[in-house]
Amino acid sequence: MKKFFGEFKKFITRGNVLDMAVGVIVGGAFTAIVNGLSNNVLKPVINYLLAIMLGKNALTDVYTFLGKKAYLEDGSIDLANSFYIDWGAFINAIINFLIVAFVLFFIIKLFNRMAERRNKFIEEIKDGIITREERKELKKAGIKIRDREAVKKYFADKKLAEEQAKLAEEEAKKREEEEKKANSPEVLLKEIRDLLKAKSE
Repeated sequence: MKKFFGEFKKFITRGNVLDMAVGVIVGGAFTAIVNGLSNNVLKPVINYLLAIMLGKNALTDVYTFLGKKAYLEDGSIDLANSFYIDWGAFINAIINFLIVAFVLFFIIKLFNRMAERRNKFIEEIKDGIITREERKELKKAGIKIRDREAVKKYFADKKLAEEQAKLAEEEAKKREEEEKKANSPEVLLKEIRDLLKAKSE
């Protein structure tokens, strides 16, 4: 029993479970906002425009009836007993989708821009901070920390030297691998075979 509750505690306190819970709650609230925007702001505007163009109550009256219409006693159409395609509901779903897509696009774009600015800011801070080891290196090289141009040049030269050393190391590894391949028993046997063939001819 203790092991079970321990596992449950571990599961419930995992980061992704909490993130998912927050996402569901925020998603529910976001859905309410989207529905409010769609139902209370955009749909009345669309209904008004369609009413001007079509001369009727737009999305609420956009039906295609399949077969005969059923009528109520007062002469109005009985939608509960009629077979029809509700184009209004379909158009409402499209409107909701476009609103959600636009808002999500806007939020993601905003967060990406914030993340870019944050990363840029961190890089700028990193460029401005000199560690103890780097201070010692500069002191040994006879460069004063206040001389920013000299400090930048020193670190640029150091970075270039590191890159060149890395390239030289990679080339040395490649050469070593090529030599190993050239001195492998298979290659030697092929060379001996080729020599014997040449002599026999």
